[in-house]
Amino acid sequence: MSRSGAFCPRCGEAIERPAERSSRHDDRLCDACYIDEYDLVDAPDRIEISVCAQCGAVHRGNRWVDVGAEDYTDIAIDELTDALSVHVDATGISWQVAPEQVDETTIKMHVQFSGVLRETALSEELMVPVKIGRQTCTRCGRIAGGSYAGVVQLRGVDREPTEDERDRAKEIAHSLVDELEDKGDREAFVTEINEVEGGLDMRLSTTRLGEQIARRVTNELGGEFTDHETLVTEDSDGNEVYRVTFAVRLPPYRPGEIVDPGDGDGPVLVESARETMRGTRLKSGDTYETPFEDGSAPDADRLGWEDDTEETTLVAVEDDHAVQVLDPDTYETKSVPRPPSLETDAETVRVFRGDGELYIVPEAEE
Repeated sequence: MSRSGAFCPRCGEAIERPAERSSRHDDRLCDACYIDEYDLVDAPDRIEISVCAQCGAVHRGNRWVDVGAEDYTDIAIDELTDALSVHVDATGISWQVAPEQVDETTIKMHVQFSGVLRETALSEELMVPVKIGRQTCTRCGRIAGGSYAGVVQLRGVDREPTEDERDRAKEIAHSLVDELEDKGDREAFVTEINEVEGGLDMRLSTTRLGEQIARRVTNELGGEFTDHETLVTEDSDGNEVYRVTFAVRLPPYRPGEIVDPGDGDGPVLVESARETMRGTRLKSGDTYETPFEDGSAPDADRLGWEDDTEETTLVAVEDDHAVQVLDPDTYETKSVPRPPSLETDAETVRVFRGDGELYIVPEAEE
């Protein structure tokens, strides 16, 4: 420390300071006057917060932000933290806050600070009231108003979607919205889902969300989708506003269905029906596969379902190509084609009756 010959312009005391200290106006004050002049922490007299009563989003600047807070106290602490300003030269700052819930919309934040300024340990206590105002964010307002820009229509070709398929389509829609919300996308939401004759209609907030859902549904459940636009209005700038409908068409055949392609080689147990139909021939055990031409499934006669099979006794193994089973209706012994996967020591098998013939249905692989 060296004597500089300077005096504090406020109290007149001689100032001793390191030679490297700058000549800013603030640095011309002695330590006592400097500490008396400047606060360790600067905080607003009052904080007002607008919170969406529906989803808990907080209005910051000109937008709504999902903060993930569990209650209003968490939100108040976050907003207070953002509003505090600590002296630029302070070091070793620490603070504690004790929220006091005055009523449903008012929280008093009692805050204690400690730190070091010009090698002097300081502490301050503040009380900042936080007022919570509940509103409706733009997203929840759009949901409440039934706003939507995209529609996904779930239908089947020559059939109605099953309950499982409808439920899975709903799950896909909601899970995708959750994914987008986690990434900060507040524009993605499901406006409405309706069970309709022939299938399911889902109204979505954006056309992009509609396309993503349609793509995921067809990737998982099979089929294909097309889209078409409908002009609905013009915005305030005179731009045309369209809604886009994504028509999802599930394939006519589903895994577990037994069909006859009509090619003379017997029924097929369908195992997949997406871009191609694949399955197993019940007569030979061979793999059957045929592509969907132009998105259309091949013509085939529906015979029944894997669940329609009946358990019966395996009487004898004739050779590599045939076995004898007990007809579950007539109790007569009948010779039927032997699937390659059939275990010779099996006592019973499951059979399916199609076109008056019996076929052994292979056990599903676990």
